[in-house]
Amino acid sequence: MVDDKDKLEREVLDSDAILKMVGIEKSFPGVKALQKVTFEVQRGEVHGLVGENGAGKSTLMKILSGAYRADHGIIAFDGAIRTNATPSEMIECGLAVIYQEFAQAEHLSVAENIFLNRLPRKAGGLVDWRKARADAVEYMNRLGFMIDPETEISKLGVAQRQMVEIARAVSQNAKLIVLDEPSAVLGDSELEKLFVTIRSLQNEGVSFIYISHRLKEVFDICQSATVLRDGQVMKSEPISEWTTETLIQSMVGRSISDFFPNRNPNFGDEVLRVKNLTRKGVLKDISLHLRAGEILGVCGLAGAGRSELLKAIVGADPIDGGEIELHGKPVRIPSPRAAVRYGLGFAPEDRKTEGLFLAQSVKFNITISRLKEHLSGSLINHRKERSRVNELSCAFRIKTPTIESPVGNLSGGNQQKCVLAKQINADCDILLVDEPTRGVDVGAKREIYDLLVDLTEREGLAIIMVSSELPEIIGMCDRVLVMREGEITAEIMREDVTEEGIMTHATFH
Repeated sequence: MVDDKDKLEREVLDSDAILKMVGIEKSFPGVKALQKVTFEVQRGEVHGLVGENGAGKSTLMKILSGAYRADHGIIAFDGAIRTNATPSEMIECGLAVIYQEFAQAEHLSVAENIFLNRLPRKAGGLVDWRKARADAVEYMNRLGFMIDPETEISKLGVAQRQMVEIARAVSQNAKLIVLDEPSAVLGDSELEKLFVTIRSLQNEGVSFIYISHRLKEVFDICQSATVLRDGQVMKSEPISEWTTETLIQSMVGRSISDFFPNRNPNFGDEVLRVKNLTRKGVLKDISLHLRAGEILGVCGLAGAGRSELLKAIVGADPIDGGEIELHGKPVRIPSPRAAVRYGLGFAPEDRKTEGLFLAQSVKFNITISRLKEHLSGSLINHRKERSRVNELSCAFRIKTPTIESPVGNLSGGNQQKCVLAKQINADCDILLVDEPTRGVDVGAKREIYDLLVDLTEREGLAIIMVSSELPEIIGMCDRVLVMREGEITAEIMREDVTEEGIMTHATFH
């Protein structure tokens, strides 16, 4: 057995790849997370790692980083066996992992974060702040961006904070950088800057593992892609051998010839009309209308005012002028609480910080929006509450061990379903949903699309949907409003909408 292992290690080390993981297995109580996974990354390549939530991507990367120890298998990194290395040892030998939720000290400066635990010292042991600042500038210039190295991290935008993370990786002489959902909170222009940085580092010989649910990005930046499903490698090929259809089929185990559900809308009466809505510096004379049973799409480049429009309608942001009518009657909506009373539901862009109480149960999150409906006198009728949550969990196909499980333990798709179920429990007849499938895997996306269509066609719900994914807007919406710099620049009917048309109106008047 030992001879077999030695032979396998020699074979693995013969590879020219920067990383080779062979026969990786990992089990948790009752769960086989990874089964004989073999994964390889060549020097200087960007390798896409894709799969639905729960496919094993995170477990595999934690084993690579040393956070988990594999039950079986061999890891060779940069010409040496690293199977039982610790996280600090993996960092020292050239691995950097940049997670979707940054591990940064927000009260410290850019320079301090780049050299966290590694600040340069003078001969007497004191921190050499001049060198720290100069070195930080050098690494940022190398990546093609500039931020004052003394700026506090908490004052930076998401894209800038991500660049600081990459600068830290480069300062550690990283040879392989893992990017976990790097685009989840980036706009299109920010994403292109990230791609420029990745390509620049590639030219210097740095390799990347790129994890994303956005398949277009995989095709845009990766040279190879590996699909994990149920803890196993389904297929690993050069990107030229993949198509969107074959990638999705490998991920979900079935063919998806038509990714979006068929729409058979039956529009009812007008339920919402917005007239000349204005917020200084943000929104300019926005007017729109919405009918029962309709899905109205709102799109545009980052900063166009899409999310701000939804927040203004539901009273989350103040307005300076304009009118809102519900079912033909003028109303004033000073707060989201008032919006709920008027039958307006709002699913925000950031479900983790604005849409859910992550430490609380699925049951709590779904019923909190209309808790009084589950009261008997002044006490909660828990039987009635559980019955309603079980009903909605079934209808929304929420996968959870129990309704008492913390919602923060669920996958992104199931968390999003909880956000939607909460709004429906509040008895809304108009739903404003911002980025409904952000950070959600392919299979869960289709389930959310089916839910939204079902709500419009069976329940007569009216929906305004903001999305930065143009195929989603085109595939789901009956009409599309295009925004640019706080204004609506075009209204396009379903039969006329194209990506080229949207981009034209989003970038030019």
